[in-house]
Amino acid sequence: MKDTGIGISGEKLVRIFNRFDLHEKEGERQFEGAGLGLSISKAFVEMLGGKIWAESEEHTGSTFYFAIPYVTMKEESGVVAYKTSLGNVQEEGNKLKIMIAEDDMATVMLLTVMLEDYIEELYHVANGLEAVEMCQQHPDIDLILMDIKMSKMDGYEAVRHIRQFNKDVVIIAQTAYVLNDDRERSLKAGCNDYITKPINRDALLEMINKHKNKPVA
Repeated sequence: MKDTGIGISGEKLVRIFNRFDLHEKEGERQFEGAGLGLSISKAFVEMLGGKIWAESEEHTGSTFYFAIPYVTMKEESGVVAYKTSLGNVQEEGNKLKIMIAEDDMATVMLLTVMLEDYIEELYHVANGLEAVEMCQQHPDIDLILMDIKMSKMDGYEAVRHIRQFNKDVVIIAQTAYVLNDDRERSLKAGCNDYITKPINRDALLEMINKHKNKPVA
């Protein structure tokens, strides 16, 4: 990707992939944003075994590059040679009905790719109110990945409503906001667990495996 923007100086170029690091003039906020976009991109690329880097010149523009390996999966006796920490969830007849409550379509796509081998049915909603309604319509949902920052009704409130009529569904809160009380608030609202963005696939699968057969007390 190439742009013709303000460019980035050499000493700041090495920091742009850090979380919450924004390129701005001294004492002046020029653009909106949380400083997470490039760090999330870096995490996604590295999760796929690749690398990302940038070249830039002040007052001229910047060019961003990434490279990921292409891997051909081998099959032996009809079984794909690929292992995951999710255990027997991937076996036929033991897949999951999953709802993703998330207003960012890039995250929805990423989670879908991460979990595609383990999905029996997939539901997507873009706000907390729709999440509650979907759970009422489909009480057999096994797993909810709940973004806690959404419009109309946030994830915390949505989980509290869902727990009034469904105590068993596994709910994992997800957020890009790394605040100390987010985990405590999520668990208090009724979530089983909490994961931060950018989401690590192995960590997510291990978390699902831990909770998939464990009802909420």
